[in-house]
Amino acid sequence: MPELPEVETTVRGLALHLQGARIKALSLNREGLRRPFPQGLAQALIGARVTSLSRRAKYGLIATDRGTTMIFHLGMSGRWRIDPASPEKHDHLVLETEAEAARPSHTLALNDARRFGSVDLVATESLEQWPAFAALGPEPLGDGLTPAHLAHSFTARAAPIKPLLLDQRIVAGLGNIYVCEALHRAHISPLRPAGTLRRADLARLVPAIRAVLGESIAAGGSTIRDYAQPNGELGYFAASWQVYGREGQACPCGGTVTRITQGGRSSFWCESCQK
Repeated sequence: MPELPEVETTVRGLALHLQGARIKALSLNREGLRRPFPQGLAQALIGARVTSLSRRAKYGLIATDRGTTMIFHLGMSGRWRIDPASPEKHDHLVLETEAEAARPSHTLALNDARRFGSVDLVATESLEQWPAFAALGPEPLGDGLTPAHLAHSFTARAAPIKPLLLDQRIVAGLGNIYVCEALHRAHISPLRPAGTLRRADLARLVPAIRAVLGESIAAGGSTIRDYAQPNGELGYFAASWQVYGREGQACPCGGTVTRITQGGRSSFWCESCQK
């Protein structure tokens, strides 16, 4: 599944072609993805000008001058294709921008082979109240993620730290790969009861989360299964993984990477350096 860095990379790639552009046409090649496309989506977007592109957790946001924002989620296999040479059968939503002075037209296709993604249309002024956003915790790259926030969220919690970091109500957008890597950098075991973490532990964890996400965004994300950037390039942060997917291999500390299952997900860690 595309995680936060992959969605951020996608949004930045789309912004190069959509920021400030007017939408000339929109076609829907099926009734929906994980759920039906919003009624009136074409009417709301055709003729509108894109005012901004942004990300919230693992969602991409395309705002327009009509006071509406199209929200997309890439699901398990979604990706945007920019100016594709030819249509593909999994191009389920296709946008075309208007050619203007010093601005060529572009075609952008939302491609989702497994159709676990989604598209929604929300009033821009009501974004924070949209149910999927209202329950989210702070952004991991924003000012809201602090050691104090985590300390408050983990108070008296006996649950292991790993699944709690995946709880979107505590931190928005963190996924399995990056939690494994951040815990390794912070030298914290994924099995550690969250309530036992000290301020010094959390003071290491917060910058570790920011660093691993920032480095992955700079590298274009981690290519897993079908993910590719909008320009078709593959992310290469996977080459920098220290523990994820490396069961039985050597940790940089000299220990051995172990895999366990927590909440139905694989956790990769080193018992030698993560306590």
